[in-house]
Amino acid sequence: MPREIYLVKVGMTMTEGMVSEWFIADGAKVKKGEMLYSLETEKVNLDVDAEMDGYVKHTAEAGVMLAPGDVVGYIFADDEPIPADFAGVASPAAALVVDAPKAAAPAAVVSATPEPVAVVSGDGRLKSSPAARRLASEIGVAIAGLAGSGPGGRIVEADVRQASLQPGASTGAARQENVETKVNASPLARRLATERGIDLSQIRGSGPQGRIVQGDLDQAPLTTGRAAPVQAGPIAGSTVPVRGMRKTIAQRMHQSLQTSAQLSMDMTAQMDDAVRLRGQLIKEWDGEARPTYTDLVIKAVAKALGQHPMMNSRFDDTEITLLREIHMGLAVSVPEGLLVPVIRNVHELNLKQIAQESARLAAAARAGTLGLDDYAGGTFTISALGMFGVNSFTPIINQPQTGILGVNQLFDGLTWDGDKPIKTKQMNLSLTWDHRTVDGAPAAEFLASVVEFLSEPYRLLL
Repeated sequence: MPREIYLVKVGMTMTEGMVSEWFIADGAKVKKGEMLYSLETEKVNLDVDAEMDGYVKHTAEAGVMLAPGDVVGYIFADDEPIPADFAGVASPAAALVVDAPKAAAPAAVVSATPEPVAVVSGDGRLKSSPAARRLASEIGVAIAGLAGSGPGGRIVEADVRQASLQPGASTGAARQENVETKVNASPLARRLATERGIDLSQIRGSGPQGRIVQGDLDQAPLTTGRAAPVQAGPIAGSTVPVRGMRKTIAQRMHQSLQTSAQLSMDMTAQMDDAVRLRGQLIKEWDGEARPTYTDLVIKAVAKALGQHPMMNSRFDDTEITLLREIHMGLAVSVPEGLLVPVIRNVHELNLKQIAQESARLAAAARAGTLGLDDYAGGTFTISALGMFGVNSFTPIINQPQTGILGVNQLFDGLTWDGDKPIKTKQMNLSLTWDHRTVDGAPAAEFLASVVEFLSEPYRLLL
């Protein structure tokens, strides 16, 4: 029996996703551990590996939004031929087509294949996959004039590519697109290359099997393949669609504020000793790790959570669950929004290990190479904006967690020795917590413990 290929679920909050790209062609052979398809969700792009050797049969097209756990294909063993009429289970892709026409009764076999006809749904919308719409927009093909060959007459990416090769089509962009589809690059890298005017065929990839990732594009010059963008990021007067990662962030942040009782407070830590300790550790760990101030805060928070377990908890309607493990979420900014990879069992790691793991996660997040386990099970989150000169802000809780700590910039402050002012290094910490779980006084005691650990940083090494 063939083995099912599922749409992998990433995290407990994932509700939909799609195969953005098949790395193994329909009917081609795959080896166990080889990259099989690229998964795209609201917040993450990642590659899914094959779990066995065999031959691949696709049952879901690239670009169609599906539910986690849906079957997208099958792998047949080497000695198990793929039947010519094999269709597997009912295609999830077909179920997503609104008002798909019913199958016609069997007719006499004819030699010619009927031309596909574009299908319009009951609300007047043309059926097309997200990938088809993106490609049509990029290469200048009028999608409304195409006939769809997908399930129920749905316009798919292949229809757009075929149309771009017809006489009179805008072939310059199409040729460039055809070149790029042969390049081994992540979906995020492809989008960024389009935005930045970078020719992917000229880039050497540093990812698995030479795959081009976001980090490779950061060092790449703009090429003449496409016009260089005048300005990075959104342009005044334009509109930015609320979709993908941005849509998910908007929904979850709004839901977090609506469904919990969030309050915030700030507290200042004296950082003179922490500054000296960090400088010494950078020299001591040269080539092994380079601790940041955020790493010091992570270690301080982990120790404080051990002393104040109510802050490491989850609120349910009928009970509060205090969690044994401490898994620290680290908010990382990426071009499309915000990712929160997780340092697992942070309470069991020493400061050097924390510095190494936080650096790895941050680099992987920006390169688009985070794995499934890198997002799992956060129990508390840290968000750092100090590098932007921020002195105070109000972070929003990453539910179902109880708290999130904002790390602000290091600044020159004053303390007093009697009547004598003394210049000192200070840092404000911004705590947001759920008042349904923890009252103000216990939250203040937790934050005071974090401040104490940072003010006496030798304790972070114990």
